[in-house]
Amino acid sequence: MTRSENLIRIFTPSDASAGNTNAQNLTVKEIVARLPEERFQVTMFSEGEADPRIVVRKNTRLVKWTRRGNTVRLLRHCLFPPPDIYFFPRTGPLDRFFFDARNRMRLKTALVSYIVTAMNAETCRGMIRRSITEGDVVVGNSKYVGETIGQMCGVPARTIYDGIDRRYYFAPPKRVVNHDPVVLYAGSFQPRKRVEMVIQQATRWPGLQFRLAGKGGTEENCRELARQLGCGNVIFLGHLSSHQLGEEMRKADIFLFPSILEGNPQVLLQAAACGLPVIAMDLYHSDYVVSGKTGFLAASDAELVEALDRLVGDTALQRSFSAAAVCHSDRFNWDDITQQWARIFEEARANRRINPRQKAS
Repeated sequence: MTRSENLIRIFTPSDASAGNTNAQNLTVKEIVARLPEERFQVTMFSEGEADPRIVVRKNTRLVKWTRRGNTVRLLRHCLFPPPDIYFFPRTGPLDRFFFDARNRMRLKTALVSYIVTAMNAETCRGMIRRSITEGDVVVGNSKYVGETIGQMCGVPARTIYDGIDRRYYFAPPKRVVNHDPVVLYAGSFQPRKRVEMVIQQATRWPGLQFRLAGKGGTEENCRELARQLGCGNVIFLGHLSSHQLGEEMRKADIFLFPSILEGNPQVLLQAAACGLPVIAMDLYHSDYVVSGKTGFLAASDAELVEALDRLVGDTALQRSFSAAAVCHSDRFNWDDITQQWARIFEEARANRRINPRQKAS
């Protein structure tokens, strides 16, 4: 075999752009930046200026994202020749076309699916379901996500966590606790995130500052709600870069995240790494929060409110949770996590070459 034939060729429908802060794309960029370049060749697209770590990586092909024709151009990279691994499929037309071609042409490309949302009747359908049922290897980003994959699809799933980017998310040398705690929310504005609940808490605590980072479909409704309730203590920060979000987290005192449908949100780990006590819902059993030690996982809205009240009124508890959160975040190291992915890619290619599967029924 030549050296090029020894390379494991990976295609991922992920954006290498430095400015893309979507959690899924952040995951792939961290993995690709660390994959041994002498063992793995990676193809992905870039809509803007690419992450410099990926630009300088050998055996990396970046396909420029343009105003039109992207599906056809990227599909060519999936078929001529087909890669060894199709990693982290999404739900767009490219994924659908490749899945169909993979079945019809009996390609030896191994499908490695990473599922980052808990599966239920609403989420486990369409291309997400196909990613699970047709996947050669299925991985969830938490133990709970893996359990829901098994329950909904009868497919065993491994668990690999996302890591923390220490360039942006780290605790300050000495955290200064604000006399009036600053409460931070970060995430998209959409119904399942329930940003409105954060604003409602601002009416209960008019002396505190509530800072909301992100954008999305419900943002204007949230702004209007804040106006109607007279919440002058609510600040809309808009979309933040990773650097800016890290700075906001180091200046805040409490991270409030009332979302009800997630997998294992990276933002909870980012907050923990910055020394922020986290309050979130326990519906998706995030492994990034140790309830009662680094923050609170609430079983109900009433518990969520109670947790906020308790933290606001207890500076010593804030400090205790902050220190424990930083220690807990050390468990999630991207270098170790990338080694896990490298082993999965090697195993998936080897198994697919031995036992290429037929079209899934």
